[in-house]
Amino acid sequence: MSETEYIALYKSNLLDDVVPFWANNSIDDENGGFFTCLSKEGEVYDTDKFIWLQCRQVWTFSMLYLNVEKNPAWLEIAENGAAFLIKHGRNENKDWYFSLTKEGKPLVQAYNIFSDCFASMAFAQLSKATGNSSYAEIARETFDNILKRQNNPKGKYSKAYPGTRDLQGFSLPMILCNLVLEIEHLLDSSLVEDVLKNGVDTVVNKFYKPEYGLILENIDLNNNFNDSYEGRLINPGHGLESMWFVMDIAERNNDTALIRKCVDISLSILEFGWDKENRGIFYFLDVKGNPPQQLEWDQKLWWVHIESMITMLKGYLHTGDERCWEWFEKLHEYTWEHFVDEEFGEWYGYLNRKGEILLPLKGGKWKGCFHVPRGLFQLWKTMERVQQKKKIETENLINS
Repeated sequence: MSETEYIALYKSNLLDDVVPFWANNSIDDENGGFFTCLSKEGEVYDTDKFIWLQCRQVWTFSMLYLNVEKNPAWLEIAENGAAFLIKHGRNENKDWYFSLTKEGKPLVQAYNIFSDCFASMAFAQLSKATGNSSYAEIARETFDNILKRQNNPKGKYSKAYPGTRDLQGFSLPMILCNLVLEIEHLLDSSLVEDVLKNGVDTVVNKFYKPEYGLILENIDLNNNFNDSYEGRLINPGHGLESMWFVMDIAERNNDTALIRKCVDISLSILEFGWDKENRGIFYFLDVKGNPPQQLEWDQKLWWVHIESMITMLKGYLHTGDERCWEWFEKLHEYTWEHFVDEEFGEWYGYLNRKGEILLPLKGGKWKGCFHVPRGLFQLWKTMERVQQKKKIETENLINS
């Protein structure tokens, strides 16, 4: 396919299929907020509301309003979700719960710092879309709480026995690399630079281990490999998603060497994580080739594949490395063949190792209105930049 065809496909899938699926099926008109447990046809099969998915949908519709079209219906959806979150989402310490009933009563305590991460991200984006200072204050306040909790994110809810095998996880520093850019307009510039510098260093110099060519999911407190189930764990999707976050930071800082490093790491992760027998990227693997602890290790997940597509396309944009384009096309082919539902809209989320649909849901406890719309928007806009870059290169060649 040509760049023009890819652009048209991603734009159409986003605006004609994915966004209408959520706009038409997920809104809780009675209680506020969103239903995320949706069948393949868009029917609600469970009414529990998960905070980070509520926040992600607020972010998505705010982002679309800002960057695609000033559609008042999109902003109304975002503000509807925000009103529900403001009313029900936090405890007395202003930490965000994990889940609520449809009416907004707490179900699961505020143990999960990722609820806070996506709340900060959502209200920062909504503040940008509306200019509402109260949204900005929630975003800043939540971000401050994240920084205070980052060294002990689960607090009293941690199940780990202290002092025996203390590990640090990859997810939070990875997300902070993206979150701080989302909330940059609300923060002091020196704080932004400190968080970015620390985040990049943590991702590419601590969790990335050159002896394996891979990013570990957990390391010990001295930043070393720990030979245990947790320490050997590889999540290829996390590693690949983090690389486009870091590439965005590197582009911001004109750091071509860091971009090259991200591309090399990404190619190494893909080679390791690709299922050479059935195609697709494994969900979890063991760095030493041992059986992973996770029974779902060989599943193929929607977010892993669309995030990997973004990484490869951005890698190609910045470096022109043909291996990135080849991987991008391979990933696109697999993703479009297996995840996209052209009949009812949106994407399936979970496949078995052979690429067969494992769960026919379009949303649930972990899948909501986020990775697919964000990914399609990123692919659409990045492909436009690829096309423009090629056009300029061709013109320069003609004129030289």
